[in-house]
Amino acid sequence: MSPVEVAGFITGALCVWLVARQNHWNWPIGIANNVAFLVLFWTSGLYADSGLQVVYIALALYGWWAWLRGGDQHSTLPVTRTTTQQWIWLAVAGVLGTALLHWILVSFTESTVPFWDSITTVLSLLATWGQARKKVECWWLWIAADVIYVPLYAYKDLYLTAVLYVGFMVLCVIGLRSWTRDVVRV
Repeated sequence: MSPVEVAGFITGALCVWLVARQNHWNWPIGIANNVAFLVLFWTSGLYADSGLQVVYIALALYGWWAWLRGGDQHSTLPVTRTTTQQWIWLAVAGVLGTALLHWILVSFTESTVPFWDSITTVLSLLATWGQARKKVECWWLWIAADVIYVPLYAYKDLYLTAVLYVGFMVLCVIGLRSWTRDVVRV
């Protein structure tokens, strides 16, 4: 267990707890978490997960703005449901993104887990989009990713991170329940 993994554990737990509570400070805490996990995953050979952290930083900046100013007339963004059209877009992006990332990992890295690294990365990106737009269903995407992440991280000997992701699943259920109560009908 490295100091970087411990930093990722602490900032990750705090970030998801703040997201579940709809606290906008989750975004800067999340950026600190992204930096820690970028280093941790790169050194563990999880190249897609490492690169994902760079994308997360950009999405965190967008999400922070969206939560504070992304609603009607630059108001606070309300929790809403994902539309059918958005689900279709998410499904197509998910399949194509997983296929493309898998090909990249197989072709250009020494990844020992290219499919699992690809699918968790894409699920996480889709969930982050939903989180940034306060779509209640983002929690289901996070739960799906976490179910795969836990054994993946254990396989890579990242046991503290695997435990963190078990905790994330608990926080996802809490977030799902909380956000479901706050859904605004549009």
